[in-house]
Amino acid sequence: MSSTFSGDETAPFFGFLGAAAALVFSCMGAAYGTAKSGVGVASMGVMRPELVMKSIVPVVMAGVLGIYGLIIAVIISTGINPKAKSYYLFDGYAHLSSGLACGLAGLSAGMAIGIVGDAGVRYGSFIPLGFEYVVA
Repeated sequence: MSSTFSGDETAPFFGFLGAAAALVFSCMGAAYGTAKSGVGVASMGVMRPELVMKSIVPVVMAGVLGIYGLIIAVIISTGINPKAKSYYLFDGYAHLSSGLACGLAGLSAGMAIGIVGDAGVRYGSFIPLGFEYVVA
């Protein structure tokens, strides 16, 4: 039986697994960061409603992590085309490792943004802003 594919048969599996890992782990980090810092924004709305718009920054930062994962997943998946050029196990493992690196970095960054964003927004409202508490 003759085949026109010149490469390893299982290599695209690892490449697409890397693309999926980048997307899934980054979106998990973005979701955790958004949810955790969103709780801080809600508590800020109760304590000091005038500072709610300033406390949205961690939510936006966490949301961007999912977009990074999506961009890397698209870059990886467009690089997998066994019909155009040979795709070997080295290429599959390289795409897997790059997807895992991006995804796990996005997951850990989302957890850090969530924890620090929640604490910073929640306890940052007690810090006096400017000179409003200074008595002359």
